[in-house]
Amino acid sequence: MKEKLLLPSMMCADFSDLENEVKDLKEAGIDSFHIDIMDGSFVPNFGMGIQDLEIIKKLSNISVDVHLMIEDPYKHIDLFTKSGADIIYVHPESDKQLGRTLSKIKENGVKPAVVINPATSIESIKPILDIVDYVMVMTVNPGFAGQKYLDYVNKKIDELLEIKNSYDFEIIVDGAISPEKIKMLSNKGVKGFVLGTSSLFGKGKPYKEIIKELREL
Repeated sequence: MKEKLLLPSMMCADFSDLENEVKDLKEAGIDSFHIDIMDGSFVPNFGMGIQDLEIIKKLSNISVDVHLMIEDPYKHIDLFTKSGADIIYVHPESDKQLGRTLSKIKENGVKPAVVINPATSIESIKPILDIVDYVMVMTVNPGFAGQKYLDYVNKKIDELLEIKNSYDFEIIVDGAISPEKIKMLSNKGVKGFVLGTSSLFGKGKPYKEIIKELREL
């Protein structure tokens, strides 16, 4: 298994040339495509959609993970499953019956995962940690690319690292993830990193070169 998981945030990709973006990222050796779905309600922005998920899945034969920033995700799980999601992340604040939703994801043959915002407590998700494969920690407030990393979230990451082996989940981080943050957090035991404009896109270098550098950190 690779030491770290590198997950390009496709909302940062060049959609005028999506086919080549997917091809180049795949050839660079990324582990999964990360797709942000927003409804303009749970977060004040609109993100990618079902068609984007279907196209990216069709263009590649590797994993696609879906971050649902939407209200009442339970009623849409079948749709995202059929469209090709391999991992589905949900927010506890968006779902009154989070356990039911995560169980449905698992029943559909997809890996269930939970997301915690900077202000979300670890205590609030402890009841469902036994049934998730991943906990994704937002290191910015969700909804927009290009924000500043919130250093106070590091304490929460440390707390999750202390308990993760008791529950058997891996930690992913998302938000202003620079090469320096990847090095620091990877050394602590964080498994996965969502890559946006802080480390991958818009750097004027081939993706293959950047991914190789990030793997060697």
